[in-house]
Amino acid sequence: MQNASKPLTRLLEIMAQLRHPETGCPWDIQQTFQSIVPHTLEEAYEVADAIEFGTMDDVKEELGDLLFQVVFYAQLGKEQNQFDFSDIVETLSDKLVRRHPHVFGDTQVDSPEAVKLNWERIKEKEKEDKGEIDTSVLANIPVGLTPLIRAHKLQKRCAKVGFDWGELSPVIDKINEEVGEVLAELEQPEVDKDNLTEEVGDLFFSVVNLARYLDVDADAALRKANHKFEQRFRKVEAALREQNKQPKEASLDEMESLWQAVKNK
Repeated sequence: MQNASKPLTRLLEIMAQLRHPETGCPWDIQQTFQSIVPHTLEEAYEVADAIEFGTMDDVKEELGDLLFQVVFYAQLGKEQNQFDFSDIVETLSDKLVRRHPHVFGDTQVDSPEAVKLNWERIKEKEKEDKGEIDTSVLANIPVGLTPLIRAHKLQKRCAKVGFDWGELSPVIDKINEEVGEVLAELEQPEVDKDNLTEEVGDLFFSVVNLARYLDVDADAALRKANHKFEQRFRKVEAALREQNKQPKEASLDEMESLWQAVKNK
């Protein structure tokens, strides 16, 4: 392991060169805070994907891509005389020390749960000091989160104040109720797409609630389901190629038969 300062200095210099208005990269020069947000979200998910399905080399590479996003924001902030990479690091370091008084101070905690509770108290104090007066239980849940993750956080916040089912059966009943409302909308003489969208959204929300109630990470569960589906369908495609066929040339029955064969393996 080498000293981190030299590689980091090199990385910051490369970023500055990429953004140089005369000799830099045309794509990088064109970017703004807003335009690279989708790339940041994508890179975060690629890190998660590498951790779940890749190798440590994959994880290392994807973490580098995610770090590049932070360095990109730092360069933009520096150009606008708002902050630079050092400011980001100092702000983070100060916050970590402040939120871990049981490590850097005299506070005593005896469990991970106590650490989490104290963390939340410190966050609330920070908000008060900044003059943030939104007192809702749902305050400060970022709207930029993926809908799946935000649904989980909204439900979790409400559960903390007792707005939650006490047992599993009503959670399942709610899902069945939402399925029924989707079907009821589909049975209308003329289906209203806005209403249908709303009912499907309610169904998604209730399924996320089931995952939360069972202490299952809904986002991770869906990523795994996506991965499993992709792997199985690729094997269906491979089986069709052995028959000199493309999926569009096969019937649904043929593909379903191959799907079941793959699944059984």
